[in-house]
Amino acid sequence: MINEHIELGVLNTLKINRITEPGIYLEAQDEEVVLLPNAYITKDMQVDDELEVFVYTDSEDRLVSTTQKPYGMKNEFMFTRVVDVVDFGAFVDWGLQKDLFVPRNRQKTPFKDGQTRIVRIVEDEESGRLIGVEKITSYLSSETQVLEQNKVVDLLVFANTPMGYKAIVDNTYEGMVYNNEIFTTIEVGDKIKGYVKTIRDDGKVDISLQPIGKTFTDDVNTQKIITILKQNHNDLPYNYKTDSEVIKEMFNMSKKAYKRALTKLVEDNIIKLDENGMELI
Repeated sequence: MINEHIELGVLNTLKINRITEPGIYLEAQDEEVVLLPNAYITKDMQVDDELEVFVYTDSEDRLVSTTQKPYGMKNEFMFTRVVDVVDFGAFVDWGLQKDLFVPRNRQKTPFKDGQTRIVRIVEDEESGRLIGVEKITSYLSSETQVLEQNKVVDLLVFANTPMGYKAIVDNTYEGMVYNNEIFTTIEVGDKIKGYVKTIRDDGKVDISLQPIGKTFTDDVNTQKIITILKQNHNDLPYNYKTDSEVIKEMFNMSKKAYKRALTKLVEDNIIKLDENGMELI
């Protein structure tokens, strides 16, 4: 459906109004238009066609559109690379020909060329431009009433601490994944799925990378073992005595969860287990 109004910083569906020398003018329902420069035009684009475009501002602060999709939209967080540093700020890559500007006073620590940072894309109240802001915690909410245990959430990992990894939860909340509950490799900048484990009194959220509860976890872990067995000709040299580090590397789970899953598979007559390892029946 065609946008009622042209919206800055998000994807817009607009109708081709006219084709001109500098490019195509796209129109919203209220008849406001925005330019799609020639660089993004293809031969099959015709008047009255509908296009999905991202709208931002050019170097002269005029609205302009592109068929490219940025790494993040307005009011979203993104993990990005610093491509240039100037006296008054820095520019970061956000997937468009025009880089995103992060003012010096909106940086938590001074940016350096080539670094990777997590920023939030916001509309600057003074200039009306889209800018990046590194001081992200002020944009996170402690109003967690909509969350419940085991809710599947999107995570953007933004910091590694002695306790574990901090993550932005559903683009809205601050969460923590604790080191002793991580059985796979994660890094700052990763976008992954998680499960709400505990909602704390301070509004922050403890996150698990596995579903919460014995039944959920057993289902996931038994299926994981079956899948890996099938990938290895239906047998593996692992049993209850296998070292926990080997289990973590091979199955991405704790030894306790692994042993519980093995017991379930044996009881259900799915695998045979002996001193030499396990085998699908």
